[in-house]
Amino acid sequence: MTDRKPCKVCNFTRQKSYGLAVPSLDELKIKGCEFLGFSASDQVTVVLENDGTIVEDEAYFLCLPLNTKFMLLHEKESWSPVRRLDGGTAWMARESVMLETDVVDTTSAVAPWWDLAQQLKLDMASVILMSEADLQTLVDAPCPQLAAALGFKEQKAESLQETLQRVLDRREEERQSKELLQLYLKAVDREEGQPIEPSQPSQEGAGDVDMVDSVEVDSTSGFMSRTLMVLKGKTSPETRLSTEDLQMVVTRGVGAMQQVLAWDSTRTEALLQACETELTRRLQQVQAMQSIRSSTQRESSQNSREERGGGGNTS
Repeated sequence: MTDRKPCKVCNFTRQKSYGLAVPSLDELKIKGCEFLGFSASDQVTVVLENDGTIVEDEAYFLCLPLNTKFMLLHEKESWSPVRRLDGGTAWMARESVMLETDVVDTTSAVAPWWDLAQQLKLDMASVILMSEADLQTLVDAPCPQLAAALGFKEQKAESLQETLQRVLDRREEERQSKELLQLYLKAVDREEGQPIEPSQPSQEGAGDVDMVDSVEVDSTSGFMSRTLMVLKGKTSPETRLSTEDLQMVVTRGVGAMQQVLAWDSTRTEALLQACETELTRRLQQVQAMQSIRSSTQRESSQNSREERGGGGNTS
């Protein structure tokens, strides 16, 4: 009988995690899908939970340590680093975050931007996955400290903050243009005598969502209060959410989100379509970045080999 390998599996939100023992990578996919409630016909990708490394090779799987934790991803889901609770970043955490006494130090106030800077230091492409609140936090960070955290010169960190601010400004301009177009279309409908669907009251002026420290998680929906406030009260919420939040919305589907938001099916479908479009766009950007990085690494490696080969021919 083939030896079984003890390991752990979780979904992309880390809300569900199970221990199991399997003899092979294929069996991990089968049993993992069963434990996590996925359909047997679902195509899933297996990655390491701690760093997102894709696991496809059977020999590599067998070489991994016992009790390695894997994450199973659907087609439009992507790995993201765990968000830990600390003195300054509690609002970023999900109910799925595992609090570890040796990690959380309640006596030290860690700046809100620190964890975000560490994500960028590991992979600059992770900026694509961040919410607008995350981007604004990085923009507002003290430039000298941010530069030190990233290992950048201060001028480079300042340039990064300026770039992020331009991204935020562009998104706001796009939202305003969209709102103006919607107002124009409503005015045209009114002139033509067509019934106007009553607009939903906006909560833009009812307090800035980004200023609310909403670490609480809604026990019914599983969403953070902050996320629900953005979905219900902000225009074009899909542009404001993190990729992880977008994945949660799309994964839940129209029926579940209709209950969560207490909206009609038409409005909910429009939201999910917008979220899915934004999610696809971001994942394509990440894939493009990864492709460019891989191509650059291959060219660099090839040039290095050619230089070594040329050096060996010189006398």
